[in-house]
Amino acid sequence: MKRLLSFIAALIAFLAFAFVRENHQQTTVAKVPTVGILQLMSHPALDSIHRGIIKGLADEGYHVGKNVKIDFQNAQNDQSNLKTMSTRFVNENVSAMIGIATPSAQALANATTKTPIILGAITDPKGAGLVKSNTHPGGNITGVSDQAPLAEQLDLIQKIMPNMKTLGIIYTSSDDSATAQYHKFKALCQQKHVNLKAYSIANTNDLNQVSQQMVSEVDAVYVPTDNTVASAMQTLVANANHAKVPVFPAVDSMVKAGGVATMSINQYDLGVETGKMTAKILAGKATPADTPIHFVKHGELVVNPTQADKIGITIPNSLIKEAKAHGEVVH
Repeated sequence: MKRLLSFIAALIAFLAFAFVRENHQQTTVAKVPTVGILQLMSHPALDSIHRGIIKGLADEGYHVGKNVKIDFQNAQNDQSNLKTMSTRFVNENVSAMIGIATPSAQALANATTKTPIILGAITDPKGAGLVKSNTHPGGNITGVSDQAPLAEQLDLIQKIMPNMKTLGIIYTSSDDSATAQYHKFKALCQQKHVNLKAYSIANTNDLNQVSQQMVSEVDAVYVPTDNTVASAMQTLVANANHAKVPVFPAVDSMVKAGGVATMSINQYDLGVETGKMTAKILAGKATPADTPIHFVKHGELVVNPTQADKIGITIPNSLIKEAKAHGEVVH
């Protein structure tokens, strides 16, 4: 009888231990936050931001597969996908959402006013209607801006093209960020007495025809932070090369894709900052309402001498030396 009682007591103790352990494991799993990342489409700039986000989370102690889950969704530039994927995050009850590119962030904002939303490099958060104020967002949204240093970029174009008579700018009319940059760049050109000629497209199907017309009428081309143009950069560069017209994009990855030069904010670094901001919100160290939008004031010089030589453009040696010292020289 004593042995039986001892066996029963041991069995009860074992089952109790197993029950407590299982509950502890379930609780631990439940505590692992899920971050939904919604990316508009695939191209080098947005992909760099995505990689940076993962690095930023890790820098703050959130490692994918260990103590944070990532639900990454790529909308492939489809508005219906943006809506469906945003709803997916809400239904999953994710801990935070990150929108890479303005349309992604807007879709997330339309899906919830409660779950924290972190902007993964959105040019003009206030202008896009995402926050009440860039300094005091006041809601469930904050994040990082990829507002290009437009004045620095225009100065760079003038240094490389001192005899330029007409500068063209091409942007997507439905892209709020690109349109906002166009208006700001236009104002800068007026101040600098630069003759700016604007060309807009509705989608990538328009780019070939519109860019062919543009490069026949201008001495150089400026491309703002525009995801549609970036995704079809090869088409623009091919037409520009044929006309021996240099392309000056707003983003470093577009210089690598055939642009001549830019003063660019590093897209990967923007992603890292986004990831770090997300981590602080996950940890309860910050709230979107009280976290100002993060802006980078100055860009880094990125030049592509090989592309310049291809179309007969000379980049001053002083700029190449500066890029080697404090930026990047693309080969």
